[in-house]
Amino acid sequence: MQIQCDREKLLRAFQTVASVVPSRSPKPILQNIKLETTDDGIALTATDLEVGIRIDLGGFPVATGGRALLPVDRVGSILREAPDEKLTIASDGRRVVIEGQQSKFQLPAEDPMAYPDIQSFDAEAYHEVPAAAFRGLVRRTIFATDNESTRYALGGVLIELGDDEIIGVGTDGRRLARQVGPAKSVGAAARGEEMTIIPSRAMHLLERAMTDSDEEIRLAVQDNAILAKSQRTMVYARLIEGRFPNWRGVFPHRDDAAQISLTVGNFHAAVRQAAIVISQERRGVDFRFAEGNLEMVGQGGELGESRIELPIAYDGPEIRIRLDPRFVSDFLKVLEPDQNVVLEIKDGETAAVCTTDDGYAYVIMPLAQGQ
Repeated sequence: MQIQCDREKLLRAFQTVASVVPSRSPKPILQNIKLETTDDGIALTATDLEVGIRIDLGGFPVATGGRALLPVDRVGSILREAPDEKLTIASDGRRVVIEGQQSKFQLPAEDPMAYPDIQSFDAEAYHEVPAAAFRGLVRRTIFATDNESTRYALGGVLIELGDDEIIGVGTDGRRLARQVGPAKSVGAAARGEEMTIIPSRAMHLLERAMTDSDEEIRLAVQDNAILAKSQRTMVYARLIEGRFPNWRGVFPHRDDAAQISLTVGNFHAAVRQAAIVISQERRGVDFRFAEGNLEMVGQGGELGESRIELPIAYDGPEIRIRLDPRFVSDFLKVLEPDQNVVLEIKDGETAAVCTTDDGYAYVIMPLAQGQ
């Protein structure tokens, strides 16, 4: 095998694929990335047997077809540090030679035939989701997951696929994020009552690998695994087994709650200021909504006290609630500063609900006094 490549272009794809490679494994061969030639250029593949990825790259002149295993650490360092714009990569099955005008590296290599294959995308029934919408869904839900939970399958994002929509839900039991977006069912794809819970690690990979230039992503669930395919990328991941909480029951149904509109940028800045003095022992901030004003008070004990005021469009009765400002900030930082959110709040004992006009909702449980 022998190819020529643009170093920067190869590096970007290599780094994405390398995020799947395990740092430690009982199978050392998995600490490689497989490079193989294709009709249009090359493909890079990596897997840890739970998650796998393949990226196809065009525009790489192929002198001799074939395949090779690239040791991820050493080849990654070469691609980062080499000064050459163009590199030649060649392999005879026993070693890999990477050569530029000013550098040459010879590395021992394992047999590429021994590297495990990852499942290919051959589904005839799947869902199509706009790439930008899916990336937004990941950003807006993944931060609320809990990889440490053993009670529920909270270490991933629940995905519900309908005829014309996709719903993503992430929760750690103290807050819940839900995003609704557009989707199209192809070939009568349906999930029924089965739960599709994608591990957080795989969701991070999907957000990173599916770029803004991808118009559509195809999603298919097969044999307890999710398959996602764009124009040049395919990701495979085993689903999390277990039950996800009844997330619809978390949203309170009430007609007597106040509806307060807030601008993300101003609200986020005030929340960050109020959180400056909080500690792990006293992590709560008191939010007091009064006519035309929101006051936030943080009591940090030896760390001091914060008192921040923000003018708001509210003319109802006074409402007080104690919230973890980190949870509020997590929600606000995935939104645009000029975006508006509606905060639905009733009292200090029931959950606060934040919504936007583009299908996003966020539930925060209040803290008890003293927390």
